[in-house]
Amino acid sequence: MADTSSGQTGSEDLARGTPAARPLRIALISPKGPLYRHRSGIWKKSLRYQPLTLTTLAALIPPDLLHEVVLYDEGIADVPHDLAADVVGITVITGTARRAYELADDFRRRGVVVVLGGPHVTLVPDDAQPHADAVVVGYAEDTWPQLLRDVAAGALRPRYVQAPGLDLGGRPFARRDLLPSHQFLTSNVFEATRGCVHPCDFCVVPTAWGRRPFQKPVEDVVADIRQHGARKLIFIDLNLIADRAYAVRLFTALIPLRLQWYGLSTVLLADDEELLDLAEASGCAGLLMGLESLSGANLKRNHKGFTSPDRFLHVVDRLHAHRIALQGCFVFGLDDDAPDVFLKTAEFAVQAGIDLPRFAVVTPFPGTPLFTRLEAEGRILTRDWELYDAQHVVFQPRNMSVEELQQGVEAAWKHAYSYSGIWRRIRRSPAPWPVRLGTNLGYRFYANNLSRFYNCDWIIGRAPAGVPAAPAAS
Repeated sequence: MADTSSGQTGSEDLARGTPAARPLRIALISPKGPLYRHRSGIWKKSLRYQPLTLTTLAALIPPDLLHEVVLYDEGIADVPHDLAADVVGITVITGTARRAYELADDFRRRGVVVVLGGPHVTLVPDDAQPHADAVVVGYAEDTWPQLLRDVAAGALRPRYVQAPGLDLGGRPFARRDLLPSHQFLTSNVFEATRGCVHPCDFCVVPTAWGRRPFQKPVEDVVADIRQHGARKLIFIDLNLIADRAYAVRLFTALIPLRLQWYGLSTVLLADDEELLDLAEASGCAGLLMGLESLSGANLKRNHKGFTSPDRFLHVVDRLHAHRIALQGCFVFGLDDDAPDVFLKTAEFAVQAGIDLPRFAVVTPFPGTPLFTRLEAEGRILTRDWELYDAQHVVFQPRNMSVEELQQGVEAAWKHAYSYSGIWRRIRRSPAPWPVRLGTNLGYRFYANNLSRFYNCDWIIGRAPAGVPAAPAAS
């Protein structure tokens, strides 16, 4: 790549040096951290579904731009060392930022134009900018096609920002054919909406994209499902019921398709019998919900006061009454948590009959109100982004040590996924027995291998060189 300090960019080299007849070679990459690295990671094919980001970006490439495109998901395959590309686009979450930057720096040394985007880049674009020829901030439906045209014209800009008024309607369907479906549980992954209306302090969504929900026209969602031939599918929307009127239209339109689907929602669904009836009729078989904490003080302090722990049993009962399984998610390390919180929460999940409980370390992702508060209190311990994966402890907890928090999360997993814990939970599950057993045994394997991947070793002398660490809180 030419020396950018002289004002000459990689895209100018490309425009001058690429014969008009040769297609623009585009590679799209999703880097992964230790949990998902296909050779040594915990997850196997049975618990992975095809990601939608890369296939969506591939579909957004302007059809009149002569090009070739290849996709690499590091969850299933390495990026070839000799990859020949003119443009590399890398989608980045905070936990994969270090790996993304390594790839980006290597490609740039070889003269390849590198573009970085995704949630981490949207949260902290200045962190990513030194590693890229261009960064994309926000959703890329309009900026990504324009960026590629600029590359072809030798006029690449350093930053592309989502403009107001983004419309998700009339967009091309994701190019799911570009990733090998046989290496995933399913390629039947869809999206109807983006965003969430709630301002939870630890969530990246309101910080990165605001609280306005974006919606695809219901007829577009149905057409995508039909053209792909999906009968069992996953909606990756963060909160399918954020707009109730839209959810009613969507669920109603899904009924004639006779589907079985899984998705994400808030616990507020349990209080809306009409919407629950429609969800069941539309084929909803399971939902992921963020229960987060058994402490009402924790929920209120982090602006998730729209729910209450004394309603959690009601949520499980109402979902099960509608034959909907619950994947209930809890986070540990909030300021009201003490060392007894782990087994207390895990035993609640067992007694409540939560079909598939999940436990995580609360993570102060950069740019969020939680990160800002903990940083102001001197409690951020490291800015090694690879540790920001919702399982490593990267801040000083208020009422326990780092080690107590790290080990407590593992204890919660092992309690909930002991053989007795599994049996006490799944005997009441509405899910088919093969699904109940398969998913729970998969998570049992995860629970019993956590220490292979997540520990506190980085604190005692193994923090990567050159990574700034903030002082511990006094």
